[in-house]
Amino acid sequence: MSASTSHRHLLVVAIAGVLAVGTAADAFAQARGSAERRGARQERAAEKTEVVKEYPAATREEPGLRASPRIGPQINKLSEAQQAGDLAAAEAAAKEILDNDKANAYERAITLRLLADLLINDDNARAADLLRQALELDGLGNNEHYGTMLALSQVQLVEEDYAGALATLDRMVAETRTDKADVQVMRGNALYRLERYDEAIAALEPVVKGNAEARPEWTQLLMASYADAGRAGEAATLAEQVASQAPGDKRAQLNLANIYLQADDHARAIEVYERLRQAGQLDEDRDYSNLAALYLNTENGEPKAIAVLNEGLDKGILKGDYRTYASLAQAYYFSDQYEKAIEFYGKAAPLDDDGSTYLNLAKALSNEGRDAESKAAAQKALDKGLSNPEEARKLLAR
Repeated sequence: MSASTSHRHLLVVAIAGVLAVGTAADAFAQARGSAERRGARQERAAEKTEVVKEYPAATREEPGLRASPRIGPQINKLSEAQQAGDLAAAEAAAKEILDNDKANAYERAITLRLLADLLINDDNARAADLLRQALELDGLGNNEHYGTMLALSQVQLVEEDYAGALATLDRMVAETRTDKADVQVMRGNALYRLERYDEAIAALEPVVKGNAEARPEWTQLLMASYADAGRAGEAATLAEQVASQAPGDKRAQLNLANIYLQADDHARAIEVYERLRQAGQLDEDRDYSNLAALYLNTENGEPKAIAVLNEGLDKGILKGDYRTYASLAQAYYFSDQYEKAIEFYGKAAPLDDDGSTYLNLAKALSNEGRDAESKAAAQKALDKGLSNPEEARKLLAR
C-alpha cells in the first residue's frame, strides 16, 4: 500500500542550492583597490602633473602635502618592497619613515597605506588598523584618502564586519557625494548581510536596473535582496530576465530555480532543473540530489526521483552514500516497489549515524511478512541506537 504524502517521513536532505550571493557578493569585497594605488603612485611622484579628481564633489579640502626630497626616496624603497611582496623589507623601510620626527602627515599616511596593502588578505586585522591610522593622519590627497577608506571597507566586508563596513562607506558617501556603482554595491552588500533588505534594494536598484554594464554578482545580490525581503515577484522577474539572457549559464539557471523554490513554486523549479539535465549541465552531486528531492516532495513524483537518482549513480556523479541510498529506498517504498525499497534500506542502514534506517528496514520487512529478517534488523536498530526504541521492541516482540 502507498502511504499518503502528508504522512511521509522524508529521508532526503534539504535542498542544498541557494542563491550564489555568498561567493558572488564577497568577490568584489576582496578587491585590492588597484585604481587607488595607481593614483597613490602618481601622487607620490614628485612631478607636478595634474591628477584627475576621482571625487570632484568631495567636501574635504586637499591637504596639499607632498613627500620631501629627504623622505621621498625612502617611500620609493618601501613601494618597491611592497610591489615585490617583500614584507620584511617593507616593514624595515616603513619603520625608518615612521621613526623620523620630520616625516609629515602625508609621508606617514602613504607609508601606512603601502604597508596595509601588502597585508590585505594575509593579516586583515593589522591591515585594517593601518588603514584607520592612515585616515586619522588626514594627510593624503583626496584620491588616496578616499581610496584608503574604500580599501578599509573592503577589508571589513571580507572580515564580516558588516556594520563597520557600512559605517565606513556611509562616511565616504557623505563626504564625497559619490554615486560610483562599486561603492553602492558594497553598501548594498553590507546592508544585505545586516538583513536590512529594503535598504539594500534601494542601494542596488539604481546601479543594476537598466545598466547594461551591471556585473552578474550585482544582479545576484539584488535578486537575493528581493527574495529575502519577501518580494518574490520582483526576484523572479529579475531572475527570469537574467536566465533568458544567458541560457547556457548554469549559475543563472540555478538562481532562477532557487527563486522559484523560495516562492514554493516547485513545478517551475523542476522545469529549470530538467532543462539543465537535458543539456547535460547537472554535473555535481547536489544537482541530482536537489532534483530528486524536488520530485520526492511532489505528489506522485517518486518514479521520476528514482530515474534521476539512478542516472546520477550510473554517471558516477552521485556517490553510493547514505543520502543517495536512503532517498532511493524512500522513493521505491512510496511507489509500492517494496523489494527494491528493502534492498536500498539495507544499503543505507549501515551508513546511518543511528539505528533509524535499520528500523525502517525492519518495518518494511515486517510488512512483507519476513518476520525473522525484520527482527534481525530491529535488533540492529536497537544496537546502533534509537531516540525512541519502542517501535523496534514491538517488532522484536511479535
